Amino acid sequence: MRRRSSEGSEDEARDRPHVSTGSSKKGRAEVMARESAQPVRATTRHMSAQQQQQQRKAATKEASVLLTEKAPWPRTTPIPNPPLEPGTLDEPVPSKSRAEYVADHLRKHAERRRSPWRCSFLTLATSIGAIVILLTVVHSFLNRQQDPKGCAMSYMRPRFDRFPDFDTEHTRFASKYSLYLYREGGVDEDIRVKGIPVLFIPGNAGSYKQVRPIAAEAAVYFHDVLRQDGDAQGEGKRPLDFFTVDFNEELIAFHGQTLLDQAEYLNEAIAYILALYHNPQRSAREPGLPDPKSVIMLGHSMGGVVARTMLRMPNYQENTINTILTLSAPHARPPISFDAAMVSTYNDINTYWRRSFSGSAAKNPLDDVTLVSVAGGGLDTMIPSEYTSLTSLVPDTHGFTVFTSSIPNVWTGMDHLAIMWCDQFRKALVKAIYDVIDVRRPSQTRPRPERIRAFRKRLLTGMEPVVEKGLLEQEPTTYLTLEHSSTGIMSHGERLVLRSLGDTGTTKAHVMPIPAQPFVEGSKFTLLTDQKLDSEEDDGTMSVLLCSVFPPPAGFSVLSYAINLDPSNSAGGSTRLACKNAVSDVSLLPASNKDSVNAFDGTHPFSYLQYELSSIADYQFIAVVEKAKERMPGWVIAEFSNAAESSIKVSKGHHQLLLSGATVRLPAKRPMMTELKIPEVHSTLFAYSLEVDRKPCRKHEESFAPLMRQYIAEPYESKYFVNTKGGNINVHGLSPYMPPRLSAGPVTEGLSLQFWTDPTCNSTVEISFKVDVLGSAGKLVMRYRTVFAAFPILVVALVLRKQFKVYDTTGVFISFTQSMDQCIRTSLPAIFIALTFFAIAVSKSSHNLWTRHWLSKSTGTSEQAIDFTVNDLMLGTSDPFFWFLVPLFAIICVGICIVMNYVVLVLTHTIALGVAKVLRWAQGPPEESRRAQLPNTGLLNRRNLTIAVLLLLVVTIIPYQFAYAVLCLVQAVTCIRAIKTAQESQTPQSYHFYNYAHSVLLLMLWILPINAPVLVVWIHNLTVHWLTPFSTHHNLLSVLGYILLVETMSTNNMIPRVTSRVRYFTNTLMFALALYAAVYGVTYAYRMHYLVNALCCWLFVIHLSNSGSLASLARHLSGSSSSVTPSTAPPALGSTVPPVRGKKRP
Repeated sequence: MRRRSSEGSEDEARDRPHVSTGSSKKGRAEVMARESAQPVRATTRHMSAQQQQQQRKAATKEASVLLTEKAPWPRTTPIPNPPLEPGTLDEPVPSKSRAEYVADHLRKHAERRRSPWRCSFLTLATSIGAIVILLTVVHSFLNRQQDPKGCAMSYMRPRFDRFPDFDTEHTRFASKYSLYLYREGGVDEDIRVKGIPVLFIPGNAGSYKQVRPIAAEAAVYFHDVLRQDGDAQGEGKRPLDFFTVDFNEELIAFHGQTLLDQAEYLNEAIAYILALYHNPQRSAREPGLPDPKSVIMLGHSMGGVVARTMLRMPNYQENTINTILTLSAPHARPPISFDAAMVSTYNDINTYWRRSFSGSAAKNPLDDVTLVSVAGGGLDTMIPSEYTSLTSLVPDTHGFTVFTSSIPNVWTGMDHLAIMWCDQFRKALVKAIYDVIDVRRPSQTRPRPERIRAFRKRLLTGMEPVVEKGLLEQEPTTYLTLEHSSTGIMSHGERLVLRSLGDTGTTKAHVMPIPAQPFVEGSKFTLLTDQKLDSEEDDGTMSVLLCSVFPPPAGFSVLSYAINLDPSNSAGGSTRLACKNAVSDVSLLPASNKDSVNAFDGTHPFSYLQYELSSIADYQFIAVVEKAKERMPGWVIAEFSNAAESSIKVSKGHHQLLLSGATVRLPAKRPMMTELKIPEVHSTLFAYSLEVDRKPCRKHEESFAPLMRQYIAEPYESKYFVNTKGGNINVHGLSPYMPPRLSAGPVTEGLSLQFWTDPTCNSTVEISFKVDVLGSAGKLVMRYRTVFAAFPILVVALVLRKQFKVYDTTGVFISFTQSMDQCIRTSLPAIFIALTFFAIAVSKSSHNLWTRHWLSKSTGTSEQAIDFTVNDLMLGTSDPFFWFLVPLFAIICVGICIVMNYVVLVLTHTIALGVAKVLRWAQGPPEESRRAQLPNTGLLNRRNLTIAVLLLLVVTIIPYQFAYAVLCLVQAVTCIRAIKTAQESQTPQSYHFYNYAHSVLLLMLWILPINAPVLVVWIHNLTVHWLTPFSTHHNLLSVLGYILLVETMSTNNMIPRVTSRVRYFTNTLMFALALYAAVYGVTYAYRMHYLVNALCCWLFVIHLSNSGSLASLARHLSGSSSSVTPSTAPPALGSTVPPVRGKKRP
């Protein structure tokens, strides 16, 4: 009897195919039957007659099935029919025994297990589960938690004037890039520069023409408004000269070197632009104005990153940039990490900005720079909007991030491209730029503190703590005389409610005494009205004054606000108040009426005032002045409130919100504004649904419908819900892989929900808040896109490791499908469970004091130093709550790998079948065919020449990514040839080589997306006739391992088994690749290319190990088909396999 294999390799031994002894099915069955006849006969001796009869019937049935079954590998070429040897017909024909039928059955079972198409129930269930989860995530991303779109279309009459004299004398990129000046037709058609320079930088695949909407609005706004305003002219307001750059729509997000090239070109463009203002023939500036020394930068998408990079370049001229405005720019981290130069450039630029503001530098080179980042919000599906955050780069004194849904009179999110043409936003942006310019200064802008204050005033809601109250810096400008006939003095704590205006027909002041100190913490004054608040000079309907009984400084000129005021100041018994107008502190809120649908509907906004009582402690009264002369519709509600009444905190964590949600009931007697604080809601990975159930008013019709504001502080994001009955809540707070904030302090205060309701309704409001599980699933797409490029490499590496482990043990290189099935049953669950615990440990260690102490001692840094790479590992989050994402991504990626395997199988087998049919159709007579199959010595050196040419091109012209794409094609051809060889020979060795080639092809295909972006950039450069090679992608070692292995496998050489301890190194190398893909694959995806390259080098060394000398390298590269052992070399493509005659057993 034949000795059975050990129990540890039982599955592998069962899969080992028997060597055929003939070309026909019957001949192979005879040999297998003879090998197994002895144990079968020994077994049948102990059977009863009835059992033997049943076995005989079963064997007969199996024989009939065997004769009708087709082989799992159908032939594509006819079976050879050599002439019979003498005496063959004289041999007796053996009769089939029962044992032979059993052997045939066992052989068929082994062939079915060997087939790469075989799919177990567990593999099928895993694939279906992964597809269902993936489709759920994609469906949620496309259809759930979608913000409404409210952008209005913009119109312009553009004209672009190119500067042909900005040539190679100024820049080495003159033949690749171009500089233009924008002019608006019918408004400003003078091609001479005359205003303040603004340079626009397009983003990834962006066009220089994208500046049209903003530049046109700037020209029209100055022509129609500022040109007629004498005060604006006196403050240094002049037209904006918009310059724009044509980068030929380069894919800058994929290539770090392209980013640096653009930054270098733009610095040279700034020098050229500033020189234009010194040339009298090119400039039409007013005499007496200083020549510009700096340029305002406006960047879209990656153009904003280029603007920050310019200040780091060697050719940057100091102080030529002091104001940078970016739109949907990913400042915090690169959108993808497939290019080493892009990741290193980001690290260098962000480190430079952080160190400049950390105080470590003797002089801050960015001290006069103002940086404002504007994000589009949830509608931006190109980059996650939290990547636009500046909290890890600049302090609040130098910049901030704001969402378009927060900007007054915009109040809508917008996608990645709409932010350039949205009519509401371009109006706000142009006004913000004009707020900070001053042509009277050489820098062309106001001082930095004034710039940041102006940007906050224009772009933020006005309710943020960082927004300074302009009223507090003013001097009293109004005298108010308290007369009984025209003044109503209210009692302490009384709420002012006006349901109509002008009832008295004269001007009337409603004076509200401010509560006495000490103030309760959180006490505030709030006022809401549907009227526009006026300044002293305006003839409107309403004003709000903050007054004190103390007289203004002596000699100070004030405006007397006459309300029964005696011009001779002889009014006896009257009290005069020194007042300041509060119009500069008004915040605009979207109108919320019973017919309102969206915040951006375009109706006249509400006016809202809010003061902390501690900030107005120097005043004694607040006067609300009605100036309407006749009765008119309108309403005003003003009151004082404290924190106990107006603020509610929901102390529930993620688990409680996920399981039961939160319900808050607002009482009938409540302030006009109530704030609901939920500190634990700050993650971008969760989406929530909100329901507001309000009871009808009991006494009066409500003056306005409930209005809700969703707000987080970092970055500044607000969303408004008018006439609210609920809605979708999603925030852009803490996000995976984001660096921590630059300054120490609390990470975030969580979500705040502010409700404005009519307090006179005397009705309750019930608010329900719960997690939207399906809506949250879609949030994974934008934050974890790179995971679906890294985790599949983890799975493929583990499957390939299992294949080599079985091969080194049993000599059988199982198929990828069978190895995947075994990994799903054994190693994959264990590894992903271990990674889950590792992710939990990593997330908790970031908050551990002992860990910080150990890291500070090992790295030599201070414990207080901020580690900006703390979120680079695994899931990129310091919240252990999201541990479940590891098994979730594991299931999805295993399913993706299974589907990818079958896709490659279908494609390669289809191509192999087509090639076989073409070859049969074109095949000549047998003599000519055999003559064509003889080795051609002229082809032996062709591979050497091909490799040499490829290596030379990689070193000189083409990037190694192009060579890698070629190698993927060569490996696919090798795989197709292996299919054809296996189908013709039907030998186990040919199947082993095909399984080996197929698995290597799958691994290379998963690395291909990492190299594809740079390859696309290189091809794009060729289309614009830019032939300068990349300086960072010509490292021969980066692709040498792939070249050696692929060329070796193209000779149909099977890798030899390694039975020594060296096989553990192969195992460890593949496991290290899998571990890196899991831990750092998202942050540093490009390194996986280098790790697989090292693995290919090692496999090539194993190929050479059979000869015992590196001298065999020449034989492998010259096309020699000699293999490890003569018995393991598969036949070459197109060769015929002579039948092997088996010897009879004695």
